[in-house]
Amino acid sequence: MRLIVLDRAQARARFHRAPFALRHSLAGHVLFTLPRLVALAQSMPRDRIEYNSGRIEPGVRPEDVPGIAMPAENVIRRIENANAWLVIKGVELDPAYRALLQAFLTAVSNAAGPGSEPFEDLQGFIFVSSAGSVTPFHFDAEENILVQIRGDKYVHVFDNADRSLVPEERLELSPSKHRNQPYRVEFERRAEVFSLIPGDAVHIPYLWPHWVHTGDSWCVSMAMTWKTPAVRRLNKIRLMNGTLRRYGLPQPAPGLSQLRDGAKVALHDGARLVTEPLRRSEALRRGLRGLIYGSGANYYYRGS
Repeated sequence: MRLIVLDRAQARARFHRAPFALRHSLAGHVLFTLPRLVALAQSMPRDRIEYNSGRIEPGVRPEDVPGIAMPAENVIRRIENANAWLVIKGVELDPAYRALLQAFLTAVSNAAGPGSEPFEDLQGFIFVSSAGSVTPFHFDAEENILVQIRGDKYVHVFDNADRSLVPEERLELSPSKHRNQPYRVEFERRAEVFSLIPGDAVHIPYLWPHWVHTGDSWCVSMAMTWKTPAVRRLNKIRLMNGTLRRYGLPQPAPGLSQLRDGAKVALHDGARLVTEPLRRSEALRRGLRGLIYGSGANYYYRGS
């Protein structure tokens, strides 16, 4: 079987614009066995791993999410009975996972046809979840294909143009802001639900809100993500807007002023040039987040 199987006409019409389903041949791959995932977790810096109880509601407040008092590798070993949700972030740092990510997204890009925007900043996130686990209502600031490896998973996706679901202010980016968004049951009338089994995948475009729950068995999934040049620019503006709002300077949405947007991109790039060498250290990353955005920016250390 090919690495991916999809409807090319649908992919070309909906890629980066709207969700669509596809198939893949990664179910059962050795990189997603529990022993390999334990080894991966042990090799990663602590701020690349986040985990908590999976028995939560789609609209749970961040401060109400229960933690789990055991190391991440034990959560993975015991995932069948741990009632847990865990994600390993930035798995592209491992050469084997990076090669897989590149091969998969190259196949997707080829299927999308000529004229598709370049893929930049490839990142991988591996989710290990117990049965009945919930990933609360949120959005992702990148393009995403969620690949189902083991177990069944249900992905509720909502139109990102509907500001009654997620207002523009909440789309601003900031390490001090938890990804969970307020959710109401009546939102479900506007959901498109994708039911995934091993071998299934779904493309979730930039900023499309969604929440996820697993079925009756523990799951392994991988979010394969990337950014286009347009997304990278929007993220720089939204990060500056979120940072300035934190300091009492609310800003207009991206696209309303080219002059302001350009100044924010330049300010972002200048600040990143100074801080990038410091970000190579986990301790300095944690310190910078806390210094600029407050202690809430390091919320994922609550896991153990």
